[in-house]
Amino acid sequence: MRNFNALLAFTATIAVLALYNCKVNGQTSQNINVFFINEIDNDPASKAVEVVETYLKKNAQYGLTLRIERIEANKTDAKDLLETICTRYAASIENKQPPHIVLDTTKSGVPSETVKSFTQALGLPTISASYGQEGDLRQWRDIDANKQKYLLQIMPPADLIPEVVRSIVRKMNITNAAILYDETFIMDHKYKSLLQNIQTRHVIARIAQGDRERTEEIEKLRNLDINNFFILGSLRTIGQVLEAVKSAYFQRNFAWHVITQDEGEIASKRDNATLMYLKPVVYAQRRERLGQLRTTYNLNETPQIMTVFYFDLALRAFLTVRDMIQANAWPKNMIYMGCDDYQGENTPIRNLDLKEYFIKVSEPTSYGQFELVSEQGKPFNGYSYVKFEMDIDMVEIRGGNSVNSKPIGRWTSGLDTPLMIKDETAINNLTADTVYRVYTVLQAPFIMRDPKAPKGYKGYCIDLINEIAAIVHFDYTIQEVEDGKFGNMDENGHWNGVVKKLIDKQADIGLGSMSVMAEREIVIDYTVPYYDLVGITIMMQRPSTPSSLFKFLTVLETNVWLCILAAYFFTSFLMWIFDRWSPYSYQNNREKYKDDDEKREFNLKECLWFCMTSLTPQGGGEAPKNLSGRLVAATWWLFGFIIIASYTANLAAFLTVSRLDTPVESLDDLAKQYKILYAPLNGSSAMTYFERMANIEQMFYEIWKDLSLNDSLTPLERSKLAVWDYPVSDKYTKMWQAMQEAQLPANLEEAIARVRNSTSATGFAFLGDATDIRYLVMTNCDLQVVGEEFSRKPYAIAVQQGSHLKDQFNNAILTLLNKRQLEKLKEKWWKNDEIQAKCDKPEDQSDGISIENIGGVFIVIFVGIGMACITLLFEYWWYKYRKNPRIIDVTEAAPSGKRGKIPEGIILGRTEKRGNIKSNIVLRSRFNQYPSKTPKPKF
Repeated sequence: MRNFNALLAFTATIAVLALYNCKVNGQTSQNINVFFINEIDNDPASKAVEVVETYLKKNAQYGLTLRIERIEANKTDAKDLLETICTRYAASIENKQPPHIVLDTTKSGVPSETVKSFTQALGLPTISASYGQEGDLRQWRDIDANKQKYLLQIMPPADLIPEVVRSIVRKMNITNAAILYDETFIMDHKYKSLLQNIQTRHVIARIAQGDRERTEEIEKLRNLDINNFFILGSLRTIGQVLEAVKSAYFQRNFAWHVITQDEGEIASKRDNATLMYLKPVVYAQRRERLGQLRTTYNLNETPQIMTVFYFDLALRAFLTVRDMIQANAWPKNMIYMGCDDYQGENTPIRNLDLKEYFIKVSEPTSYGQFELVSEQGKPFNGYSYVKFEMDIDMVEIRGGNSVNSKPIGRWTSGLDTPLMIKDETAINNLTADTVYRVYTVLQAPFIMRDPKAPKGYKGYCIDLINEIAAIVHFDYTIQEVEDGKFGNMDENGHWNGVVKKLIDKQADIGLGSMSVMAEREIVIDYTVPYYDLVGITIMMQRPSTPSSLFKFLTVLETNVWLCILAAYFFTSFLMWIFDRWSPYSYQNNREKYKDDDEKREFNLKECLWFCMTSLTPQGGGEAPKNLSGRLVAATWWLFGFIIIASYTANLAAFLTVSRLDTPVESLDDLAKQYKILYAPLNGSSAMTYFERMANIEQMFYEIWKDLSLNDSLTPLERSKLAVWDYPVSDKYTKMWQAMQEAQLPANLEEAIARVRNSTSATGFAFLGDATDIRYLVMTNCDLQVVGEEFSRKPYAIAVQQGSHLKDQFNNAILTLLNKRQLEKLKEKWWKNDEIQAKCDKPEDQSDGISIENIGGVFIVIFVGIGMACITLLFEYWWYKYRKNPRIIDVTEAAPSGKRGKIPEGIILGRTEKRGNIKSNIVLRSRFNQYPSKTPKPKF
């Protein structure tokens, strides 16, 4: 029985082979059985196979006769499709016409996977035009080397065209993209692979149906901060999408790229748009053949590139089978197994190298050249395709028509082929300028208004964002947030300020002295800190130290000075009286003291001089000779010593007290006193800090109260909680209460005004960010920083949650940090600021006495010198012009041998002539003559 069946099979095989060898026009014609499995809507493939059949009939030189079994596959029901295929296949075997080859033009999804499973299981030679790269054909993913020779896949042009998006993204450094496609493209398998390993945030989506739906779709994509759009579809779909887009989305910060399989021009009612247009182009050497197919064989199904691809692929597949049969490379005892006979691992082994002969076919193509992998070890499937080119044009649409189309380059199909650009300027004009929306809060020196600046603002953060923009390559618009807040959450969980703008997608970047806070990080993202840890500190009015050139005179009260002056005159007068009436004084006892070196007569003038000089280190000079005068002098010396010592001690203490530090030196000092009011800005991070610390203390109090009043505790446990003092600090609770009573300032200007208007009786201290306070102190001489920083937090740039800007900005900030650019910015805005106030150095206890407080002594010197000069002039004037000539006695020394009249007298310093006689005069002063008699004493 087995021998009979084998003989029957052999006879059937011989009969089939006999049918192949029939005569057509005197030539040998090969009959080829084809299973053509196509999707329902794939009209280009159906039309192409139909034309191939007609083409072979009209061109007998090919020696081919086709017997095609057509199967249309639905897209959803795999079971029904497999039953249909198996039924048709079983019938072909029964009719002794099994397929030589399966031509599979299913695209993807259920039909493609079903066909791949069928052909792989039964070992049927297959040429597939399904979409997908290596690994996308799941049923052919792990086939062995033998099956790789007859299960072949060629990527269709519609599967290669989306690869141009990758080339454009790389060429133009696009960071975000929306890729929209219609039914003419299949992108399911490209969601992950298209822009793999490229740092581009992208969305791939099917174009919505209906104008309203398309408009909403574009709006949703724009809310994702996407401004680069790729439209892959027919010209009709492209026109509909462009008409659904708002005019504002065609400005300079948007870029539009339209990619199609069609070869016509864009038609849209768009009024004003400039976009990049890519369409396939036929190689010049193939235009004649393509024109013949279109005119003679009516190969006009659109899109043309896909129809011609299916034609070339089908023709090449059929010629491959013919060549193999003619070369005796086709097995003569091909075994065909039915679907019901397949047990999972009993696939027939084929000694068939379909790939080798498929590569060798020399038939010219009609559109593009086949690029088939022939290298050993490199997969054929997923890397073999048709090579074609696409024109890249810059198209301007005005008034609904394409008024200007300028070619700027070409792209050759491939899996990773770069763009060939011949006009770099034009393609740069098609690049979307990346413009981010920045919201900020004014706070010097981070953000300050400046009408002369390019963006209208200047400051540390403006310089920082400009440095980042130079690295990341973007532009930005900056705007102040309406409420002037960085962002706080209310009791209902709603945010305000910059945080709200980021949450609502109205802002891309939150810029300024924005502290990193845990609750903010729940709804937004922060970059790495760009500024060191910054805490809260205290700002108060700088105490003004009164200064006076004659401050040394204020050490003693006025009545003391008057008493000293009275004592001076009284002592001087008393010394003159004692010297005048004492018989032992010099003026009353000249003969006794005539041999002494010091002869001082204490008249009133000398007494005044003696008392004055006695108060100086130089001393008063020769003391009186009489004992009574010396007792007065000694008393005056003792008085002077005590006065000078008291004055010196009080002057040092007086100047020291005036330079004492402010009584508040820390937050604890501020909390312990009640004289000085204090508060942070309303809605600031400092306010949030004190409010939360107070709430935490309240929570701790409630916990302690529950513990201490817990009735379930044993007496021993209760005794462990019995303390006289309250164990939980209420420092911040009291401070928060004091702040609320003091009323929180609404803005920084109000806080500064309250600090400046404060007095010793009604003081006010402002609590705020240390950077802001340091800048205010630097630019205002009447303000000062008090105490150390506390609650330190870093400053960072805020972005939307999940934004790609976070990673880009992180890299940029770290780059700037490594280059020490951030340190240079700090130097610029905190040390070398042009508006930095030139303040006098505040006096310290370790400093000396300033010239403002001791300069009066120099004035005293200058006044004394001035008075001496005036006195000198007066003396000279008095002597020369106002004083009468002094008459002196003269004795004539008559010359010997001469006679003449002796003049009675002459004026001092003059020579008189009387008559013709000139006499030599000997002058003698009157007071140089001692009296002839000794004067009588007064007593």
